[in-house]
Amino acid sequence: MRSNNYKFGIIIAVVLLNSIGMSVVLPLLPFIVGKYLPAQRVVIGMGALLSVFAACTFFAAPILGALSDRYGRKNILIISLLGSVVGYVLFGIGGALWILFLGRIIDGLTAGNITTLFAYISDSTEPKERAKWFGYLGAAMGVGKLGGPALGGLLGSINIALPFYITAGLIFLSALAVYFLLPESLPVEKRTARLTLSSFNTFSHFKDIFSLKEVKVLLIVGILFYVGLSIFQFNFIIFLKDIYKWGPAFIGGMLTIIGICDILSRAVLLPWLLKYFNEKSIGIAGLVGLGIGLGLLLASIYIHSIFVIALAVVFIISGEGLFDPTYNGKLSQSIDESKQGKLQGVNQSLQSANNMLIPLGAAAFYFYNPSALYATATFIVLAAVIMYAKYIPQTTMTK
Repeated sequence: MRSNNYKFGIIIAVVLLNSIGMSVVLPLLPFIVGKYLPAQRVVIGMGALLSVFAACTFFAAPILGALSDRYGRKNILIISLLGSVVGYVLFGIGGALWILFLGRIIDGLTAGNITTLFAYISDSTEPKERAKWFGYLGAAMGVGKLGGPALGGLLGSINIALPFYITAGLIFLSALAVYFLLPESLPVEKRTARLTLSSFNTFSHFKDIFSLKEVKVLLIVGILFYVGLSIFQFNFIIFLKDIYKWGPAFIGGMLTIIGICDILSRAVLLPWLLKYFNEKSIGIAGLVGLGIGLGLLLASIYIHSIFVIALAVVFIISGEGLFDPTYNGKLSQSIDESKQGKLQGVNQSLQSANNMLIPLGAAAFYFYNPSALYATATFIVLAAVIMYAKYIPQTTMTK
């Protein structure tokens, strides 16, 4: 257990450094892109950069996951971290818009951090312990996201390129920590025996994973969950601006509440609940919480109340904090060690597809009718609750 705690301490430190690094640069993106595009096109440029990264991740994540099943988690994690280092250094150097895109493409094509870390946790823990550790990873990400933007704004006021170099340095430190301190989690005898040409075909990995019935149902539930959550994430700020006429100060305060709820739900509430309830029950509670929160947002359009908005946020973020780790825990139990990387890669790829498609669809839907958007999100999550309760067993294990 002490050995595991040592390894997991390093992993959490790596996740925290990466999260701080990535969130440090967020406040600077409009200004960096604005150096190369006229003001009215900055939003388009930022959207294109995010979409390019998500598209590259969509294709690369399953392949990187399969490579980690063959060559071990540690090697792929180091490659992924170094790819991020190169990407952020290119952002700092800048000089032309195409260099920014090149940085995003390199970072996206090597974006196996989360895939490999989740597979590492799956290799190193008993099934019943995974949800707790996935929760701790999510809490570490939340801590980084909470303080990173403020630090980025401070550093950016000194030099706009400085946060990108700081980010590259933090992630490089993570790579060094992995290389020197983190042992390999996947023994040679449990690795995939060989690679074929299909191992480099993203869609062949989708076919393999979705051919497993219980895994397929879990992934569909996950898709519904992330669609409902993403509608909230990508529209909440503009919702507060348009419906409640809030300014940056009030919106910033609400985002702080979101960060605190996320950390507490994953690092405090989830471990406590796991002592008394099984993962399926907690997952259902998380989905129900998300659905209630989305329903309260819908109600807040007609009943203007800060209390209703705050309550909606607590339900949504707490629901996410309970469902996401238990979902990933059950997902990791659905397949053996030799395919954990491939499974986590497909899961990350699906989330990248979600990040490409949902913002566009939700934005169009929102401008048509905000009420219809949040009503749709609520029903999507309700469908996930029904499917999860009906079709997912208490214990999931496919060999």
